[in-house]
Amino acid sequence: MLAMIDLRSLPPLLLPAPRRIELHTGAAQPVPQAARGGIAALAAIAQRQRQPGTWLLLTGADRDRQDESYRLRIAPGCTAADDQSDRVPVLLSASSAAGERHGLATLAQLIDQYGEAIPPLFISDAPAFAVRGVMLDVSRDRLPTMPELRRLIPALAALKVNHLQFYTEHAVAYRGHDAVWRRADPLTADELRELAQLAAGHGIALAANQNCFGHLERWFAQPAYADLAEIAPGAPWDFAGIATKRGGFSLCPGDPRSLALVEDLLGQLLPNLPCDLVNIGCDETYDLGQGRSRTAVAERGRAAVYLEFVSKICAIVRRHGRRPAFWADIALEHPEALAELPSDLLALVWGYEGDSPFDKWLENLRGRAAWVCPGTSCWRSITGRTAERRANQLAAATAGLTHGAQGFLVTAWGDLGHRQQWPITWHGLVEGIHRAWSGTAPIDHRAVSLHGHGDREMRTARWLDDLGDTDRELRLVCGPPGPDGASRPLRNATALFTDFHRPLAEPRLGHDQGWRDAWEYLLPLRQVPTGSDPRQPAELEHTWHWAALAIRRALLRGTPLGNDQRQRLHHDLIELREQHRQLWLARSRPGGLEDSCAYFDPLLTEVAP
Repeated sequence: MLAMIDLRSLPPLLLPAPRRIELHTGAAQPVPQAARGGIAALAAIAQRQRQPGTWLLLTGADRDRQDESYRLRIAPGCTAADDQSDRVPVLLSASSAAGERHGLATLAQLIDQYGEAIPPLFISDAPAFAVRGVMLDVSRDRLPTMPELRRLIPALAALKVNHLQFYTEHAVAYRGHDAVWRRADPLTADELRELAQLAAGHGIALAANQNCFGHLERWFAQPAYADLAEIAPGAPWDFAGIATKRGGFSLCPGDPRSLALVEDLLGQLLPNLPCDLVNIGCDETYDLGQGRSRTAVAERGRAAVYLEFVSKICAIVRRHGRRPAFWADIALEHPEALAELPSDLLALVWGYEGDSPFDKWLENLRGRAAWVCPGTSCWRSITGRTAERRANQLAAATAGLTHGAQGFLVTAWGDLGHRQQWPITWHGLVEGIHRAWSGTAPIDHRAVSLHGHGDREMRTARWLDDLGDTDRELRLVCGPPGPDGASRPLRNATALFTDFHRPLAEPRLGHDQGWRDAWEYLLPLRQVPTGSDPRQPAELEHTWHWAALAIRRALLRGTPLGNDQRQRLHHDLIELREQHRQLWLARSRPGGLEDSCAYFDPLLTEVAP
């Protein structure tokens, strides 16, 4: 049984961390009952003109200003010997409505921690980045239910997020394209409008994010769209020297029908989302020049063909009165051609490792508007990748502040079935949100537990951080060997996840001792933490068991499997898949579930009795 922690005995635990906080002497300030219901309750009792009995006074807000700073002063509480009848207990000064919201969010966290009375203090706070965004992948099988999305938006607002994107490839119910999205339980126009309105009410802009060039495999899998692709159905092509892929991936930029499809999709999507920014994607189009555009690329160069099509998409966005943004990876591979990009095109600079060269990329983009876009390191992981996530997000914040990036967009992807559990994803988002507001300031795991996970025992953040480093030593040596044969780090995945999906007949990644060390590391984490969400314990239990199974399976490599071992593996894999099904339906739509579960099928076939 864990001892209860007296949160009142601790210094203020705030998330994101404020820029400046001063603790003052004096008695704690009593909190009226009406103020103990979160941000909405505080907004309801706040007054703009002082009256008898005013507890929370708001001053200075101008709804036309963009400054999001605020100052919060908590006066000492009265004692019998005091005469403080002229003192307002809580004074919140802000230059804008957004600043007011952020100040109320901070006050709500103080009340959540201290309860009936909060200590006297002064906070002066402002964001490191003007735009603080979250991007959720809703196209790799998992799309949250509407109740889940309705819960997400105020949770993000409470952490001072002001921008949100849902990454879509096929996950919108576009009229006339039913064959592509029919099995996906897509976002409808009505749902998008509702979510945009809800987000706006919480100070968050919900922006369109539709990939308009690459990552369109689900479209090309349908015969009606296959001939729009750069690559013919089933034809092999090289994905950046990493893997050989087959079939359609990117639109053929020289086919007029490609642009007509983009125009149709954006014409249906944008009226539902009033945010002036549109993310057109256009990342990882490595197939360009390997298929139908081979001649054009040979004659004009890959960069010219790529940028011409991107510019045409930007023109469509402009006709809707919006501003385009794009993933800048392909353009950054051709720094000599960056000057050819449309001047209003916002560059989204992404990288997901601690050594991602954000400094170099932003220097190459000097003079152009750019955001930094690190990740949560949750995808392809089971457990998350704590060390890489921390280094990646800190590097993005450091470079972004150095080079004057306007925004910080933390991304959560769902590669290979989106099988990581929500607490793993959310934990990575929370730390990224802290970086977006607080820049390079240290993050307090106690504040993350309390305000990020609703855990008043303050175990969750440390537990998740530890879990995400279960195989850290293996990750350092399990990547593809370098030209000299030396070991290199594994990127964009954990060893647990990568080895788990390799046939048992293949040698294990890394070395035996590394896997035994991972097992010894994982065992003390067997008792999962709880939080305010009753679904969390089951999700973390599932995550722990999956990690344990991955280690056990890795250690079985190289030895003949007896019938008992095969049966146990088969049983455990079936149980894991069924847990995945049940947990999925607690937060996500049924569409995409069977595709996600299918990633377990080869493993089951391999050990079938």
